[in-house]
Amino acid sequence: MKELQISAENILHGLSEGVYVCNRDRRIVFWSKSSERITGWSSEDVIGRACHEDILCHEDKDGHRLCGKEYCPLHRSMITGVTSTTPIIVFARGKDGRRIPMQVTTAPLYDKAGEVIGGIETFRDVSPMLVDLERAKRIQTQSLEHKLPDDSRVRFATFYMAHDIVGGDYYAVKALNDDRYAFWLADMEGHGVAAALYTMHLGMLWQRHYALLENPAEFAATINNELVRVFGDINTFAAATCGVIDARDASLCFTGAGGPPPLIVDAGGNFKKLPSSGLPFGFTDDIPEAAAYQAQTVPLAAGDAILMFSDGAFEIHDAADMILGVDGFINILKDLNYPQEPLNMNVLEEALLKFSNDIRLQDDITILEARYLA
Repeated sequence: MKELQISAENILHGLSEGVYVCNRDRRIVFWSKSSERITGWSSEDVIGRACHEDILCHEDKDGHRLCGKEYCPLHRSMITGVTSTTPIIVFARGKDGRRIPMQVTTAPLYDKAGEVIGGIETFRDVSPMLVDLERAKRIQTQSLEHKLPDDSRVRFATFYMAHDIVGGDYYAVKALNDDRYAFWLADMEGHGVAAALYTMHLGMLWQRHYALLENPAEFAATINNELVRVFGDINTFAAATCGVIDARDASLCFTGAGGPPPLIVDAGGNFKKLPSSGLPFGFTDDIPEAAAYQAQTVPLAAGDAILMFSDGAFEIHDAADMILGVDGFINILKDLNYPQEPLNMNVLEEALLKFSNDIRLQDDITILEARYLA
C-alpha cells in the first residue's frame, strides 16, 4: 500500500472551507483549492498580492468596506493576537463580480519565537442561509423605522448598528401631544436571531402602551409585568431607559430599568451622568415597593444634548482586559469633539475598535440622541 503523504498544505487544500494565508504586510502567500472554487479567483490571480487590493473587496452586512486596517478582521487578528471565536458574516466579490456572503473566521500565525508573522482566514459560502436572515432584517428594520418628530425645539436622531444581520436592541420615539415626546431604548439579553425575535414583541408592547409614558414609572412597571407574563421561565430580560421630553417645559422625565445612565451634554461640552436605577424588564414581577420603578425629572437648557445608549457602546475590553466603561465612552466622545461635531457612527466604531482587543465589537450598539434647541 502506498504510504499516505500528509502535509499541512495537503490538509488545507482538502478542506471544504476556503483558506488563505497572509504575511504581516497582508500579502497573500497561500490560497486553497476551495478558495478558488468559492470565489473563482485562482492562485495565480492572488498570490503575492495584498488582500486589500481590488480582489475580494470585503464589505460588512451594511455595505461598509472592511479593507481599512481597523475594520479588517484578519488585520485585527494579527495586531491583537486574538483568534475569532464566532464566525463573522462578510460579503466578498467573486471573480465574476458576484457578491458572495461568507462566514469568516480569522487567527494570527506565530513563529517559533512567539512573534506574529501573519494571519489565516477561513470562509464558507452561506448564500442559502442568508436569504431568511435578510428577510428577517427587512422585517425588523420596518419595526424600528418610526418617523421622528419634526419640532424646531427638539431634534431627535437614532444610530443603530446590529452585531449580526439582525440585532437585539429596540428603540422608539413618538409624540404624545404637541409638546411631549415619549421615547424608549431597550437592549434584549444577547444578540442575533433569538434576541431579534424578542424585539418584535417589544415593538408590540410599545404600540400598546406608549401612552403610559405620561408617567414613565407606570410604563416601566407595565412593560416589566408583561414580559414576565409572556416569557415566564424562559428567563430573558431587557435593560432599558424610557421617558418623555417636554419641549414646552424644557424637561426630561425618565425611568431606568437596568440600562446605562443617560447623559446630558451641555453646549459647552460638559457631560453629566444621570443616576439610573430599577431592575431590567422581565426579571420578576415580584418587585418590593421600595425597589419599584421611579421616575425623575431634570431641567433642560438650550443646546443640551441627551444621549441614551445600549451597553454595547461601553462594555468593551482592551488587551489588559480593562473595560472601557461609561467614563471611557464619554472620553471617546470628547475626543471626537462631541457635541460640537455631530455623531458619526463609522468614526465612533473605529475609535471603539482601536480601544478594543477584539476582532470586532461584540454587541449591538444603539444610540438615541435628543437635542433641546429652544
